[in-house]
Amino acid sequence: MKVLHLISGGDTGGAKTHIINLCSKLKDIVSLKIICFMYGQFYEEVKNAGIDIDVIQQSSRFDLSVVDKIAKMVETEGYDIIHCHGARANFIGMFLKRKIKNKPFITTVHSDFDLDFQDIFYKRVVFSFLNKLALKRFDYFISVGSALIDKIKGLGVREDRIFLLYNGFDFSKEIHYVKKDEFLSRFLDRKVFDSKIIIGNLSRLYKVKGLDVFIKAANIIAKKYPDVIFLIGGSGPQKEFLKQMISEYNLNDRVFLLGSIKNPYDFFNSIDINVISSYSETFPYSILEATALEKCCISSKVGSVPDLIEDGKNGFLFEVGDYKGLAQKIEILLQNKNLIKEFGQLLSKKAREKFSAENMARMQFEIYKSILSKK
Repeated sequence: MKVLHLISGGDTGGAKTHIINLCSKLKDIVSLKIICFMYGQFYEEVKNAGIDIDVIQQSSRFDLSVVDKIAKMVETEGYDIIHCHGARANFIGMFLKRKIKNKPFITTVHSDFDLDFQDIFYKRVVFSFLNKLALKRFDYFISVGSALIDKIKGLGVREDRIFLLYNGFDFSKEIHYVKKDEFLSRFLDRKVFDSKIIIGNLSRLYKVKGLDVFIKAANIIAKKYPDVIFLIGGSGPQKEFLKQMISEYNLNDRVFLLGSIKNPYDFFNSIDINVISSYSETFPYSILEATALEKCCISSKVGSVPDLIEDGKNGFLFEVGDYKGLAQKIEILLQNKNLIKEFGQLLSKKAREKFSAENMARMQFEIYKSILSKK
């Protein structure tokens, strides 16, 4: 079985992590290649993982000269399946499908496609429309969480064309990170973080990530617990808005924007409680990355997160946008500090059993077999 994966190459979120974790295991089961459309961090990480990858560069997002090159590659190398990830690859896949008539085209839906470009107006209008137009042309769909299945059906897709595949993490790989003090000293004076409970949120600074919810909850906790600080790791268009919000709440000495974090494990190793405050998610990789270090997690009740976090049993959930509910769950942990370690261990155990990269690759292979048998 030969599979060709297409992805933009500029991805920095869950789609990037998904395809690296998936293909690092899937390459031992099928013959696969990844094509991306720009050089960058994604290309380097995939190559370093020992996965076959090539770049066919586009001069712009709308440069369709790559379509003929990919079509020739599919014909010459005899790929059985074309598998796309993300809006740019979907757009190219729509045109590629016109040239390749007898191969199944699959797309993995990594997030809510109505919210992907929410922070930039012209992208929200143009790219969201083009992505949905492209999505309707695909033969089969893979949802990385159960919550997206109804969303895909809303495009007019029959249920028998949709497959569920949870994100998976490679728990067997060696994880590298610097010591807590070394990492935090890059951003803060030691007196700021020394002997403090540290609550962290690592995500892109986009509206959909609900960092306003995180800051509002921090405002409640900061008034009652002087030994707690809050860290936000990541970059994005909401940076100035969040800085202003922190200042308005007089939280400049309690909530800190660290900027882009190159190694997420440096961040997770340095915090005590991991928070996901998103308004919408499918199944965020940041939970799995943190569970690899046995970190306790509180998350908004989004996507398929409740399939991993059982509220009050191995972590906490709160309703989307409910900053008071988030603050309440944080306070329970602060008053019962033994739960922080206990929940971290229980969550890690469940994640390793159910959400491993090996399981994800095996399930993906079975999906491919099912699709080819239908063909």
